[in-house]
Amino acid sequence: MKIYGDSKSGNCLKVKWTADYLGLSYAWIETDIMVGATRTAAFLAMNPAGQVPTVILPDGRPLAQSNAIILHLAEGSDLIPADAYQRARMLEWMFWEQYSHEPYVAVARFQVRYLGKSAAEIEPRIVERGEAALRRLEEGLAGQPFLAGGSLSLADVALVAYTRVAHEGGFELTNYPAVQAWVGRVEKALEIAA
Repeated sequence: MKIYGDSKSGNCLKVKWTADYLGLSYAWIETDIMVGATRTAAFLAMNPAGQVPTVILPDGRPLAQSNAIILHLAEGSDLIPADAYQRARMLEWMFWEQYSHEPYVAVARFQVRYLGKSAAEIEPRIVERGEAALRRLEEGLAGQPFLAGGSLSLADVALVAYTRVAHEGGFELTNYPAVQAWVGRVEKALEIAA
């Protein structure tokens, strides 16, 4: 398997972390979005959307979109709850991550860390929605160690990717103690260096 990913991207790292957790063999192909590596003819032939992560499966088929990739890789593993309701809860968090978390927490981080803006220069709506996402995550973790099924699942993998570096976008995780403790648990379970 080949994973085309940019190491700066939480969406790409969650694919790497899932593959590592599951002990899958892969070749990581660093694909720098900042220099247009996803806009070449060769890359667009694999993924017409021109986005990373993109995976080429062992049989040659391409697969894109981080949460679709990790769901495919983890099929049949302990990262997907066996209980149908808990599996649906996992998916609920994963869909929410791409719609209500990543567009704000990750975008603020990208603008501060990679575009050189100050936190004060970020559009207020992005900051407000990022804080709202972190509050929702804090509420979702109240009294439980993980997001779905009582143990590590793909919901945790998906959401930890940008949450763990939210401070790089101006968000203070110390304001969210349940989230901060959860980040530590997920990093430990996935063997991610803090």
